Amino acid sequence: MTTRLNLVILGKQGAGKGTQCKRLAERYAIPHVSTGDMLRAAVKADGPLGREVKSILEAGALVSDELVNRLVVERFAQPDAERGALLDGFPRTLVQAQALESLLSDDGVKLCINLDISSEKVTERLSSRRVCQECGAIYNEHDPEAISGTCATCGGDVIQRADDSPDSIRKRLETYERDTAPLLNFYRERGLLVTVDGDRDADTVNAAITAVIGERGLA
Repeated sequence: MTTRLNLVILGKQGAGKGTQCKRLAERYAIPHVSTGDMLRAAVKADGPLGREVKSILEAGALVSDELVNRLVVERFAQPDAERGALLDGFPRTLVQAQALESLLSDDGVKLCINLDISSEKVTERLSSRRVCQECGAIYNEHDPEAISGTCATCGGDVIQRADDSPDSIRKRLETYERDTAPLLNFYRERGLLVTVDGDRDADTVNAAITAVIGERGLA
């Protein structure tokens, strides 16, 4: 059986998790598994689970740990996850981390990378971020695409997301500290946590992550 390269990527919103996961997914030929992407994909597929997710989201409620865990189980059953996956946005809580351990059993999480960045830098990054509504391309507020409001990739509308406002950022950081920061000790106690300085350019951060993966003999 192929040994899975299962990596958990932690960090505050705006730490660069999505950017690094995209690069790592290409390098190691494993899928970037994002909770947000899974929720959107489930709704789009319009199966029983997707309809359940849709009704929760339309009601403005939070998707439960139990439901997110079910989505992850389904995702790991897909062929492209046979060699492992980059987990972004999951686990978010200790309950989810424990469920992930049960799901993966002996072929579990090999490494947890924590992208460390200050809350001040997060606020600076997110408040200037602009996103294409169609393809998800990310721009800075000073980019021509952000100024014109038109995505260079697909022609979609480039906007500032509602949750990138200063007040929303503050609330999201509070949620992270309450629910997700405890995962650092969870993985530290298992000898799996490595902290990387995320307050650097993407190439430098990526080189640091791949160096750690190589040093651990994981790839």
